[in-house]
Amino acid sequence: MKIGIAADHGGFALKEVIKKFLQAQQHEVKDFGATERDDTDDYPDFVIPLAKSVATGEVERGIAVCGSGVGASIAVNKVPGVRAALIHDHFSAHQGVEDDDMNLLCLGGRVTGDEMAKELVNTFLKAKFTAAERHQRRLNKVKQLEK
Repeated sequence: MKIGIAADHGGFALKEVIKKFLQAQQHEVKDFGATERDDTDDYPDFVIPLAKSVATGEVERGIAVCGSGVGASIAVNKVPGVRAALIHDHFSAHQGVEDDDMNLLCLGGRVTGDEMAKELVNTFLKAKFTAAERHQRRLNKVKQLEK
C-alpha cells in the first residue's frame, strides 16, 4: 500500500518511528516532511500537501502527526475528500475506516507512545470500508458538505 506521512516538530520523532515501521512492512512511504526537527516549523506546511495527496489518490492513506494531533486533524479536514480523525484507541482506528471511510489518521507525537502508534497504524491500514447502506448514506451526506 502507498502511504503518505507528514509531521511538524511536535510529531517528527513519532513520524520517523512510523515511517520505519511502515517500510519494514513493505509499504511504499511518501514522506511529506518535515525532514528534520525544526521547532519553528508549522504543521499546515506538511499536513496539507499530504491531505491533498490523499484526496487525489496519489497515496491510498495518510498519517499526520503533530504535538497533540489536534491541529493536524483540523487542518487536513479542510481539504475536500479527506476524512481524518485524531485516534487514541484500537476500536476507533478500525471503526473510523469501516463505518466512516476514514482515509487519514492523525496522531499526537507528544501523547502517543511508539508501540501504541504502531498498533493504531496497523489497525487503520488493515481496516476496510464496509459500504453498508447506512454508512454510505451517512458518508454521502458528509460529502454534500464539500460541494
